[in-house]
Amino acid sequence: MRPRKLVPVAAGLTLLLAAAACTSSGTDNTDNSAPAPKASGEALSLKGACPDTVVIQTDWFTESEYGGIYQLLGPGYTTDTKKKLLRGPLVASGQDTGVQVEIRNGGPAIGYQQVSAQMYADKSITLGQVNTDETVQNSKTQPTLAVVAPLEISPLMILWDKKKHPGFNTIADIGQTNTKILYYQTDTYAQYLLGAGLVRASQMDGSYDGTPARFVQSDGAIANAGFATSEPYIFKNELPGGKSYDTNLQLINDTGYPMYSEALAIRAADKDKLAPCLKKLVPILQQASVDFITNPGPTNKLVIDTVTKMRDFWQYSPGMADYAVKTLKDLGLVGNGPDKTLGNIQNDRIQRMIDILTPIFAARHKEIKAGLKPSDIYTNEFINSGIGLSTSAK
Repeated sequence: MRPRKLVPVAAGLTLLLAAAACTSSGTDNTDNSAPAPKASGEALSLKGACPDTVVIQTDWFTESEYGGIYQLLGPGYTTDTKKKLLRGPLVASGQDTGVQVEIRNGGPAIGYQQVSAQMYADKSITLGQVNTDETVQNSKTQPTLAVVAPLEISPLMILWDKKKHPGFNTIADIGQTNTKILYYQTDTYAQYLLGAGLVRASQMDGSYDGTPARFVQSDGAIANAGFATSEPYIFKNELPGGKSYDTNLQLINDTGYPMYSEALAIRAADKDKLAPCLKKLVPILQQASVDFITNPGPTNKLVIDTVTKMRDFWQYSPGMADYAVKTLKDLGLVGNGPDKTLGNIQNDRIQRMIDILTPIFAARHKEIKAGLKPSDIYTNEFINSGIGLSTSAK
């Protein structure tokens, strides 16, 4: 799981409930629609502008949800199974940029600590995947600045078995029953759901460990948190003993918690130093996401091969990779948002997250930056507004 620090909610906390604005990868599944215009030549040369090795810290194992990042790896990349990382030429639109990229696993590989904490512990990290709520939480002590958001909508969700709970359509419906909700203890959004009155404290069980064991043990009686790109497929297709559950879900985003998941962020103080690099690198990251979602096959193969080589408890099948990409597209998790640009960040969404999280963190006596503003935690300065998914590629 992508850990976030748990914070209790103040009694009687009132939060707004307005909802936020808100494929398969086989070898013969190439989307032939025209991708966004691509840069070439000097625009794709990072030598001298960026560090010789651009280090990207992810928050979990290698998976297709992060396909745009793994799209950067060029031929001849290597896998370090001890350090849990991949390293190779950083390529853009088929061109070697002149620097290397190192993509590091998170989760167990960094002791389940937050990516922002790892970024401050290891200054060799250039970019890290940091969720908006984590950015707000650490805005005073470990400030980060998001520079591109490969995911338009967070895949965080809660699911339930359709057969056991035919009357459930939303998380609020679950909250009108005694159904237990299994979630990761470190997820801040759980405190939002409680404070917003969508669920009750007696329902919430924070002992989810990322395995389907408890859901299966209950025979689908409980609801389960997780990611829209993984758990629904696992529960239907990859449970031991032939068990299978057809589930429905609601995204946390659609309850009015519009955070950006896994936005790529820098240490805030590094902005000026990294500006020449980010001016070129951020559009490359945008285009890599477009290229991946348009033709995911080669990178999905890389993801599956990497997970196999890592030989950890995390498993990733071709079916899972196919499902993840289809879900990214079908639910609009990767997309252009309200404009024609992929990767830019909307100011009103960040402001809403600050409004939601400020009282939650205050109740925990967790001090955030005084007078925190959206511009303190994100910038679109390096975004190329001309890079986005074409209508036919969505």
